[in-house]
Amino acid sequence: MKFTIEDKAMKKRRVKKADQKRLVYMSLFFFVLALFIVIIYLISARRTTSTTTASTKKVEQTDQKTINIVNEKSNERPIAVMIDNNIGDAKHAGLQDSFVNYEIIVEGGLSRIMAIYKDKNTELIGPVRSARHYFLDYALEYDAVYVHYGWSPLAEENINTLNVQNINGMTDPTPFARDPNLASPHNVFTTMNKIKSYIDTKSYNNTSSNWKALHYSADEINLEKIQTNELIEAKEVIVNYSDNEKRSYTYDSENSYYLRNMNGNPHIDRLTNNQLHFKNIIIMKVPNKALDSEGRQDLETVGNGVGYYATNGYAKKITWSKSSRTAKTTYSYEDGSEVVLNDGNTFIQIVPTTSGVTIG
Repeated sequence: MKFTIEDKAMKKRRVKKADQKRLVYMSLFFFVLALFIVIIYLISARRTTSTTTASTKKVEQTDQKTINIVNEKSNERPIAVMIDNNIGDAKHAGLQDSFVNYEIIVEGGLSRIMAIYKDKNTELIGPVRSARHYFLDYALEYDAVYVHYGWSPLAEENINTLNVQNINGMTDPTPFARDPNLASPHNVFTTMNKIKSYIDTKSYNNTSSNWKALHYSADEINLEKIQTNELIEAKEVIVNYSDNEKRSYTYDSENSYYLRNMNGNPHIDRLTNNQLHFKNIIIMKVPNKALDSEGRQDLETVGNGVGYYATNGYAKKITWSKSSRTAKTTYSYEDGSEVVLNDGNTFIQIVPTTSGVTIG
């Protein structure tokens, strides 16, 4: 048997070499570990930055959403125009441009429309007809200049007592013109430029900070997702003002709006020959009564009542409330939450409480 004898110096060098090798391995290990931690940190930071950027972009996009039916940043004062509805085969002009329309019963079981415009230069509006006092209650909600051709005795009295800034064609026909091809009094028309030019000659305000009366959503509202009130399918909406005056709407699912009909016939625009269409329909049931021997009407516009809101092929029952003639009407669901409208033009059908309404 052979033995190798190692002196102390050799042993010391071997141990030192082993320690150095161990130190190199440990240094390499901690370097790799540190590098791994740095890489993980950078990846995490990049993800956080991307998420924050995406979130910021989403907020910016949300902030950039605007309401298209009206310019809510503009304080141009609205203009409300009384429109004749007893026009036979003649066609209305300008109702597609108005952002909201009110149709209300008048004498003889007929109805009349008040169209409200803002930030528009509509080239033809009419036929323009005379005022009825209860239309003022809704024109005042928008702080609108009230345009009409003639007035009932009570409308004249109320316009004066309520200091309504108005344009009456009977006293100054400057902004109006008659179509000789149509029978009087159903042949008076105007343009938005003529109305605005006339307003400039008066001491009327042409701006308003109190014109907002309806609340809109920039995001599409689907009534199926609102967890209040029974959901009613509304592919067709029918409103009867009298035996001879019926309004109906047919839902166009391709375009997500309602096509309007008058007495079973498509409601056609005079200039475009297109059928009028509307995004939102509000039906309000309001008590009415005959006011005089002429059959002129009076409405209980102040108070509260019931109705419907229809959009995108569905409807829900709502309530309406108005505290004074100049106050804005509020619309609510049964739980008290506010009715917010889809971004689009609106037709408000104000009907007697006894009128038939069919939705299906």
